[in-house]
Amino acid sequence: MNRRDFLKNTAGAGLAGLGIPGTARAAGTPNFVIIFLDDSGWGDFKPFGHPNYPTPNVERLASEGCRFNNFYVPQAVCSASRSALLSGCYPVRTKVFGAHGPGARGLDPSFATLGEVLKQKGYRTAVFGKWHIGDQQDTRPPARGFDESCGLMYSNDMWEYHPENPGNYKKPLQFWDNGKVTVERVTPEHQPMLTTWYTEHAVDFINRNKANPFLLYVPHSMPHVPLFRSEKFRGKSGSGVHGDVMMEIDWSVGEILKALQQNGLDDNTLVIMTSDNGPWTSYGNFAGTTPFREAKGTAFDGGTRSACIMRYPGKVKSGSASSKALCTIDLLPTIAHLANAPLPKNPIDGLNVWDLITDKPGAVNPHDFYAFSTGQNFEAVMTADGHWKLHVPHTFRTLTESGNNGKPGKFRQATIELSLFDMEKDPFETINVADRFPEVASRLKMFAEQHRKQFFN
Repeated sequence: MNRRDFLKNTAGAGLAGLGIPGTARAAGTPNFVIIFLDDSGWGDFKPFGHPNYPTPNVERLASEGCRFNNFYVPQAVCSASRSALLSGCYPVRTKVFGAHGPGARGLDPSFATLGEVLKQKGYRTAVFGKWHIGDQQDTRPPARGFDESCGLMYSNDMWEYHPENPGNYKKPLQFWDNGKVTVERVTPEHQPMLTTWYTEHAVDFINRNKANPFLLYVPHSMPHVPLFRSEKFRGKSGSGVHGDVMMEIDWSVGEILKALQQNGLDDNTLVIMTSDNGPWTSYGNFAGTTPFREAKGTAFDGGTRSACIMRYPGKVKSGSASSKALCTIDLLPTIAHLANAPLPKNPIDGLNVWDLITDKPGAVNPHDFYAFSTGQNFEAVMTADGHWKLHVPHTFRTLTESGNNGKPGKFRQATIELSLFDMEKDPFETINVADRFPEVASRLKMFAEQHRKQFFN
């Protein structure tokens, strides 16, 4: 199937495309664009890191918005991270742990998604990309508050060509569009076009909904391995396939920003760009970079700290940088606040942090702490100001031999004792200062016990 045929078959019709009148925009009602990468390292883009490939569109986004250097996910794995973003809940509340495979239940419908929250206020909603929080009829995007959708229901490596477990995935990797399978078996010939297809759908959605308030969620499949880029970016970075992939994502960001500008939506749109977790460093030169300890699949900052940029002209200070700690669980209540939408009826864990995002004088984080887990294991807490982080005793996987050219490396299980880290002086979590600051350690142990009693007993 060529690109033209594919787009013909998967053009996102949505309600507006079907001729159904749109919802008139209320004065001051903002749009929301969330670009959510997969396994992108904290240092994969300028101005966070110093990659040897250009990322001008992400740099522009940062120059027009705020760079959040201490932005976290509560669990550094695909499904758990996406569920936390869309539900405003810790993974332990929703029971969405790890990375779900084909046919998985995913996020139970009793937990509202951001799409469902905003549809109460007449928003048009769309998701183009990797869903990965449910692959059953009532847990796929059309049933979870999204008017339009296309993409993969789970990770792009959950297919017959998986490098470690090729026999594990009997069901073909499928491409869905608005609740229907349009490509029964995604092949290596399709994957190079995923970033382009998601982007073209996103731009088309913006063009058709400029008169309506909208939520556009673009959870890219890349740079999760296996890495693919379109022909127009092959070899463009001069630094291998990973650099090519990141340049294509940067291009995608630029296309979305261009569409917002051309439709006069710049000043009325909050754009958020971040990643579901840190890099899966097992894949060596096919993986992103992070300066922090460990990587994806751990509660260390190499897994849970993601680069984040937010742009909202006139609301978020342009060209700024923030060291305030924030977490994806806070996005749903914050966006609901901006849209004047009611919060879900089910309990959530996130809180409105708009005053922190806009750097309002005197604003403090409304949380006492943030909690981190891996799978079903509770592993760490951090004070809400990001200063102190306590790891409870737990095991974790650490890389012993890096992979190369898409082949996975080797790991061993390691153990950490009860450890307190001063994240302002030691953001790399190397020096246990629990004995030097017993009162701080005691306070974080109290937070840890509070979280454990609420969710793990």
